[in-house]
Amino acid sequence: MDVRSDFQIGDQFVKPGTRRTIDLPVSVFSDHTPVSLSVHVVHGRRPGPTLFVSAAVHGDEVVGVKIIRNLLRTTNLKHLKGTLLAIPIVNAFGFMNRSRYLPDRRDLNRSFPGSPTGSLGSRLAHIFMNEIVSRSDLGIDLHSAAIHRTNLPQIRISPSDKKMLKLGEIFGAPLTLTSAMRPGSLREAAGRKGVGVLLYEAGEALRFDKPSVRAGVTGIVRTMRHLGMIQSRASHRRKIETIFSKTSSWVRAPTGGLLISYKEIGERVCPGELLGVISDPFGETETKILTKMDGLLMGRTVMPIVNEGDALFHIAQIKHDIDAEKQISAHAKQVEQEAMLDEDEII
Repeated sequence: MDVRSDFQIGDQFVKPGTRRTIDLPVSVFSDHTPVSLSVHVVHGRRPGPTLFVSAAVHGDEVVGVKIIRNLLRTTNLKHLKGTLLAIPIVNAFGFMNRSRYLPDRRDLNRSFPGSPTGSLGSRLAHIFMNEIVSRSDLGIDLHSAAIHRTNLPQIRISPSDKKMLKLGEIFGAPLTLTSAMRPGSLREAAGRKGVGVLLYEAGEALRFDKPSVRAGVTGIVRTMRHLGMIQSRASHRRKIETIFSKTSSWVRAPTGGLLISYKEIGERVCPGELLGVISDPFGETETKILTKMDGLLMGRTVMPIVNEGDALFHIAQIKHDIDAEKQISAHAKQVEQEAMLDEDEII
């Protein structure tokens, strides 16, 4: 057996075969309370890749916090090869305020790679890049839809990255969508350093839901198994394939009023199909919302009060011969079965 060195992060060292939570100083709240970037390090006895799993880069996207909590409770980690860096709350400022943003209203996911002398977001991004990304071979960044919206569990990857495309297949979310890199995002900055990042989107802000948590934990466990980091008791029967999409678009409100939705995420929609109606408060007028695309409903607003131009339904374009609803239903059943084997507690 190869003898591993201690894992250094900040000024702390974690011995092989142990796990510790390390607090990296970031700043202080205005009342002088210290703020840290807390990292749970699981340092395996045997060599292997270093994987980071992060959540709450946007402070109100809490479903990833739950996913990481459940991941850290899995029995699979007892015989880990390599090192797992779990960061359940990257943006502690936003998390405490139940806000997507930092106190200065900046978006942390547009602040990477950051600077040690820049804004608060820039400084936090700099710490994350230097302490986490620079020590990692791969990352999985967990997100949810913005507030008042919900997303079907999905993986987003760069269109030109074949390695990450393969890992997206391994993760096995119901939907895999190719999307361009956003300047200033963690995924873009890590990619420039040669560290690929799978971006997981599921559920809605400030909420937990079982399908999003189970799909997230199961996908991470599948990825770690593929990387040789863990062994799993899960069945090795053929996994339900993810649905691929190369493009998506939003259907927006043609007028303001009260929205009544007739479709849920995960449903197949066809051109001319009725997605919902917008009515005035008196019920005197109704405006039908029709889709022009043939695709999969991957996200939608959960707010009944809408203004003209608001994004209502997010549709991913998929192949015509895919029975999307049947495939997503089969995927959910398989994830539940795998989750029961991989986790000691789900939600």
